[in-house]
Amino acid sequence: MEDGTQHLGHCMVDMKELSASPEGLSAAGVILTPKLPQVEFSLACNDLVASGRDRKPNALVQVAVIDPHKQHLVSHACTEIVEANKDPLFLTGVTFPSEYPASPETLVKLSVYDAKDKTQESSSFLGSATFSVGDLLRAKDERLTLSLRSSDGVCTAGTVVVSRLKMGEMEEVDVDQITTDIPSQKCPLVCESAHHSCTDRENNPLTGPVFKNPVCKVYRFQTMDSKWMLVREQMEECTLSFSIPKQLLALYIQEDMSRVQDLKELGDLSPHWDNLRKEVMTRYAGIISSYQETLAEMDKINGCSFKPSCCKAQKSLEFIPINLHTQRMRVTCPKKTDAFYDIVTVGAPAAHFQGFKGGGLQRLLSRYEAEKKSFSTAYQCIYYSPEHTAKAQEVLNIMSLLQPLITRLVDQLLQAAHEHSSPGLRDALKHLSDKTEQFVHTLKDELVKSALLALHAAQPGYVSKNQKSTRAQSQHQGHTNQTNDQNQNPIQGLPGHSPPTSVTETTVVCNNVEGTQTTAGGEPLSLKHQDTIPHHKEYDEEEWDRLWANVAKCLNCVIAMVDKLQEEDNTKQDPVPEHQLADVITSHNPGDWREQLCPLVTRLKDCVMEVVEKAKRAMTFVLLQEAACSIPQGFLLQQRRDIVFSQALAALACGFVMRLYAGMQDKGFLRQLHLVGLVAQFESLLSTYSEEFGMLEDMEVGISDLQRVMFKITEAKSDDLSDLQPLVCGRRDHFTVEVPLPKLVFHTLPEEIKEGKLLRVFPVLFNVGINEQQTIAERFGDISLQERINQKNFETLEAYYKSLSEKVPLECLPCFQTQTDIKELLETLGQNVVAKKKKNVEILWTAGTICRRLNGIRFTSCKSAKDRTSMSVTLEQCALLRDEHQLSKDFFVRALDCMRSRLTQGDIGQWEDPEAGAMTENKPASRHFYPIALLLVSSHLLVVWLILSLVFLLAKYQ
Repeated sequence: MEDGTQHLGHCMVDMKELSASPEGLSAAGVILTPKLPQVEFSLACNDLVASGRDRKPNALVQVAVIDPHKQHLVSHACTEIVEANKDPLFLTGVTFPSEYPASPETLVKLSVYDAKDKTQESSSFLGSATFSVGDLLRAKDERLTLSLRSSDGVCTAGTVVVSRLKMGEMEEVDVDQITTDIPSQKCPLVCESAHHSCTDRENNPLTGPVFKNPVCKVYRFQTMDSKWMLVREQMEECTLSFSIPKQLLALYIQEDMSRVQDLKELGDLSPHWDNLRKEVMTRYAGIISSYQETLAEMDKINGCSFKPSCCKAQKSLEFIPINLHTQRMRVTCPKKTDAFYDIVTVGAPAAHFQGFKGGGLQRLLSRYEAEKKSFSTAYQCIYYSPEHTAKAQEVLNIMSLLQPLITRLVDQLLQAAHEHSSPGLRDALKHLSDKTEQFVHTLKDELVKSALLALHAAQPGYVSKNQKSTRAQSQHQGHTNQTNDQNQNPIQGLPGHSPPTSVTETTVVCNNVEGTQTTAGGEPLSLKHQDTIPHHKEYDEEEWDRLWANVAKCLNCVIAMVDKLQEEDNTKQDPVPEHQLADVITSHNPGDWREQLCPLVTRLKDCVMEVVEKAKRAMTFVLLQEAACSIPQGFLLQQRRDIVFSQALAALACGFVMRLYAGMQDKGFLRQLHLVGLVAQFESLLSTYSEEFGMLEDMEVGISDLQRVMFKITEAKSDDLSDLQPLVCGRRDHFTVEVPLPKLVFHTLPEEIKEGKLLRVFPVLFNVGINEQQTIAERFGDISLQERINQKNFETLEAYYKSLSEKVPLECLPCFQTQTDIKELLETLGQNVVAKKKKNVEILWTAGTICRRLNGIRFTSCKSAKDRTSMSVTLEQCALLRDEHQLSKDFFVRALDCMRSRLTQGDIGQWEDPEAGAMTENKPASRHFYPIALLLVSSHLLVVWLILSLVFLLAKYQ
């Protein structure tokens, strides 16, 4: 078995919507050049002689290319096995993609074998023939008939017919000869189409600049009306497998270093809080160091763009998704426009290096939140609920965005005043007012006020005068009162605690390490609570309200001044006597506006800065409590979550870029993109048993975290590939992926997208375990996780469709031959989700169909994106050919066999997977060839599942 297996393509793009490219698009660089095969040919054999006289051969042809410079063979392709047929016609063709061109001098060697069984482990050589690409192109009708020579070079083992695949009128042929031993005089080597040669087509959707190392296969299958369709598959690796995790690691490091700096800027704290701060900073330093080492190791890797499954538990690559690949299936049918189906295949996002003994993220996070209160007691820190922690992070993020924005708007206001521009002044003031009001509204939250109080109580100087005068007595009596005070709440009136009593009757206390109660300043607690100084005497609780209110007052002063200046300007525009004109000009020059506004806006900026400094320290103190309560489990969970999210985001960005380029000229799709967003449907085949249970728990959280991601399309600086790579910015609670487009392409987009509108993606996850472990789970284990995931994500998908139908006409969605209403499909999916049916693969089929109907992005995953993923997507691919392109039911199984047939393997270099088997000799150093589909399945139960699925599907559609 090999990594990089080609799978099913989805998301059909109707070529009617993909009209000819606008003028000038072809100048946008390499990404706008359709990647079409240059040379394709089909193979057939006649009069093959088997090794045994009483049997017909099970023929297959291995194709190798002879390097004209180095004179050695390079394995290139292999056909499927045609059983018991001396005149086989192979449905699998041979293609040389444009990225790996074949020159007229290229020599091709065809070796025909008699496979005793499908494993090809026992096969006998029948004969071989060699020809050059130039011979094929120069031959009449571009067709060659070559004699097969046996190993001794003397005997003739039959003939092989090589015909170039092209568009044109199809020859008449008796289709029965394909599956029987009737000699074929004419073979359907040409496919009928209403268009010209496939290599001349210009209206092909593009895959984008982040894909490389394409692997192509071509098939020809018969339709129900005895015509022939041409099916091309193109699988590619994605550079985002490494670039997205690298960018995320850099952002994680930057965020954690900023957090450490914020902790340092908290100022002096009492010994207890200072020790907690130092321990938290030490933890952050450990994470930063680990991430820096991982990033350095990843930077050393060159020339590779995916991680094989054999490296899934390698620490230096734990942020990289497993086997991330894209595939596009292009279907050309007689008298019809081409159709395209795209899909992304990837191993389940999970922390394989850390393992799953304690479960995955979903279980670990639930357990952690339940135990956090006990952590807060153990570490003598304040417990803040997850909602308060999230709010603190939100306040910090909003301040970091609004404070520099307000500063820029103030500068714009002064510039407009300097230019004496009334319209500019009004516009700048309007934007300044909006952002300042948003700023003030954010800081009015009670969490900020209570956190400031807690921070003040944690400072060394928080000791009352009465406490100082009775310190000796308190030290003597402190131990006596320890038992009586042990149940007292550490911090009264703070989030996560019991309702506070009056501030005149309480004091802020915390438990020190020795167990005696002290004030937050580290001093022993006085025996008499009524002798302590209340909060309002030590700390002015109204000070914070005055601070943020001052910002609003300063803004009002600026508004009033602007109104006054404009009113005076309007008055001065009225006619005045000539003897007063000189005085008016002299006393009101353009600089007056700026001079009068400057003190007011300076005061506004100062107030904003003062508020930001206080609020930042308060929210940092809240996050300090969260981090302190998290030691050490919380930090480990954060690392695990970072790892899983990195893998999930790389896959999502890959799918988004591919879908964007495919729909660049589809106005309906672009309208849907900026009005509602896209649905990203992740299909998972993990079992709910043993380690895969933990993987699914990781994957659930990772896919859910993708809701924090937005996309933004930008104009690239140039058309160089380096300037067209997506960029990630933001923090853990919100990331934005910027996708640059060439200038000429960018200008064809809707105005909303060009103006930088953030684009949403709605991730949904559906899981159905299908292997033997799932059988054990359904009989003896627990499948509630799978049921909950499917139910929750069904509701998300249903809500997305409701929003889409309200904002976008359904005519914008793609058309399919099967005209089942989307509402009916959703009803069917809902019924299957709640049905207590074992291994209900109908959930996956229906969810995938809905995704394609909604212009969505399709993903398929299992543990390593190999065996089960291949089984699923190839089966679905053949079903699409049957349902959408009238694939003859007599060819269904043969088509499935072709897509799962084993190819000759090429060089994987340092990424060689032990499961891939032996590599061929004389492999090219700079070229990767990966199998597009699998013939063998590691478990016989998977084969059983396939047979049962086929029976079910055939029965359903008959």
